[in-house]
Amino acid sequence: MGPLSPTVNTTHEGLIDLASARLGGRALLASDEFFAPKENLLAPGRGVFIEGKYTDRGKWMDGWETRRRRGPEGGYDWCLIRLGVPGAISAITVDTNHFRGNHPAACSLDAAMLTGSLGGRQLRALDRAFTEVLPRSPLAGHTENEFKVQSGSRYTHVRLKIYPDGGVARLRVWGEARPDWRRIGATRRAIDLVAVEHGGLPLSTSDQFFSEPLNLIMPGRPRDMGDGWETRRRRGPGHDWVVLWLGRRGVIERVELDTTHFKGNFPESASLEGCDVRGGAPPRPPPGEDAGWRELVPRAGLRANARHRLAVAQAARVPVTHVRLNIFPDGGVARLRLWGKIVDGV
Repeated sequence: MGPLSPTVNTTHEGLIDLASARLGGRALLASDEFFAPKENLLAPGRGVFIEGKYTDRGKWMDGWETRRRRGPEGGYDWCLIRLGVPGAISAITVDTNHFRGNHPAACSLDAAMLTGSLGGRQLRALDRAFTEVLPRSPLAGHTENEFKVQSGSRYTHVRLKIYPDGGVARLRVWGEARPDWRRIGATRRAIDLVAVEHGGLPLSTSDQFFSEPLNLIMPGRPRDMGDGWETRRRRGPGHDWVVLWLGRRGVIERVELDTTHFKGNFPESASLEGCDVRGGAPPRPPPGEDAGWRELVPRAGLRANARHRLAVAQAARVPVTHVRLNIFPDGGVARLRLWGKIVDGV
């Protein structure tokens, strides 16, 4: 497998790729995928070009590519995608990397809020459920085509249309996670309050030289050392840290700090702080030192390649909206899980 794809959009701060395959995004249906399969749209990276590589259908391309359309003008090809995390869409990237003489002339994007498990025939019949969120817009070849989307609604599926045909390397759907809090809250069980699928998001960090802190709160187990947050080697006093926004205000009861795959570069120790800041949701700036930070987990030693389970003392079980993970002095952490209960009121 290739390198992980950044899942936070640096062009549009505070947004995640809702369609990321790492989050469970999946290309469900396509009108055509003669030259290259639809699944490539959500793959990591920007796609590669291999000179001289062909299949029995033509040039091998790392993307989704349809055959040349022959028929009345005005037609288009489409691909239906289930988002890994339901959310509100703010921007999209239609990347035509390595598609030069075979990229579409234009694209548009529709979105829908669908419930239940739907089969292919049912999905094809749901045309009226989709709303256009990006009107037909021109595309340039071999380019990351960026588009802003004005929509505050919650969506679970998107449909990319390309006019009239051609190839797209990657699709990124940038937005804000919108979990179904009514369903989650009804279970009354502890949840991972900082998980990206619950709306968690890193806001600021002292350093992310080797890998981004969003990896800390991604679903699943880390696949390798690149699938975590790792800082450069510190040459002086101080320590590294990351501030994260909880998807919902809550009380943290236990913490899991995972250094899996970090063996010669794990932190010597770590601690966790929290604060309760109303109205501090992204894109508001992260809380400063005057935000009333309090210790949730005192500084504790860490081991290499291990999952550390740390209890939060009863006195420290107070409502928080943000946390700050401190690592001493530097190094890498694969995952951070903050298990707790939602508190009414945000």
